[in-house]
Amino acid sequence: MSSQRLGVLAIYIGKTRLEELSYFQRLSKEGKKLGVQVEVFSPTDVEADNSVRTLTYDTSLGKWIRRRTSMPPVIYDRCRYKAAANYQMLKAFRSHHAKLIFLSRPLANKWSMHQILSENEDIRPYLPVTVRYSSVQELLKFLKKHTLVYVKPKNGTGGRGILRIEQLGPDLYLLQGRNQQRTIIAPYRASEKQLSVKLHTLKLNNDYVVQQGIQLTLKDGRVHDYRLLIQKNGRGEWEVTGCAGRIGPHRSITSNLHGGGSAVSQDKLLAYRFASPEKMESIKKEMNSFAYKLADFLETKFGKLCELGMDIAVDPRGNVWLLEVNPKPSREVFRKIGEGAIYQKAVTRPLEYAVWMLKQNTRKQEASSTEESKATD
Repeated sequence: MSSQRLGVLAIYIGKTRLEELSYFQRLSKEGKKLGVQVEVFSPTDVEADNSVRTLTYDTSLGKWIRRRTSMPPVIYDRCRYKAAANYQMLKAFRSHHAKLIFLSRPLANKWSMHQILSENEDIRPYLPVTVRYSSVQELLKFLKKHTLVYVKPKNGTGGRGILRIEQLGPDLYLLQGRNQQRTIIAPYRASEKQLSVKLHTLKLNNDYVVQQGIQLTLKDGRVHDYRLLIQKNGRGEWEVTGCAGRIGPHRSITSNLHGGGSAVSQDKLLAYRFASPEKMESIKKEMNSFAYKLADFLETKFGKLCELGMDIAVDPRGNVWLLEVNPKPSREVFRKIGEGAIYQKAVTRPLEYAVWMLKQNTRKQEASSTEESKATD
């Protein structure tokens, strides 16, 4: 049995299969090298008296073993809140087990996050103008001002339910998007009147946000952006692990890998648009510097965090924009571009940070018991 245990909180897809199981398998293998046993479970696996039925990966047998055990002391939350019921279940788990060490905290939805980030004058310039959806009329006004807008569900993930609307001419608009199943919606060219009718049929409500669009179209018509991963290292400090480019499939308005996007190195994607190596270097430096600012600020608002995936856009002039921030990022993009060392670091860092957190906690308990014994002397 390993000397240290890390609980990974996950969600079931259907009744039996856990989301991200291949990542947890990799995490388990890397954990073994560090003397950390990875134990995966869902809040539904918790039983009475602090016992829980966890899954551990047995490398010698090459399979997952389910066993009943006590609650692990450190929790790495990898649950995606795809439904309100999941969110409530996880909220209840965190509340009931508040004494456990959590590596991170949940963040806010897209609209609340925009409001929070807008408070910081160093971060504000990186944010596209964003408003809450109120009516088709207001959306059309916003569109005339910015000529390109995105309409997003405030709780959406993976490109689900996103619309892109662009004004092509005095009375010509192009509507594209993906439905809630991530399926690409056929492009729709329309006059303002036709667009208004179409938008009414989509039954948008104030659970959506409307965002100024950034021009992300490459010469071949596909959209692109960058995924930057910043994580806590084994000293409890933020460090940029890596950044990779993502290019969406044809006719897609998003570049998410889950939605059929492809991965490409950051340098290669920057070189498609910017001929000057100096310009590319300055964009990379700005992305990294912004990532540290954002990570530090979010911790002042939400408490300790472990890792953040930032979806970053670079417009044709080289300006850097934040599209979205994700506290439970995937790291597959680095494996897909053949960056094996970066992918390994991306997997290992949460483990190293968990070990560091355990050490801090032990020191705190030792200091506390020393103080108590002094007080009773």
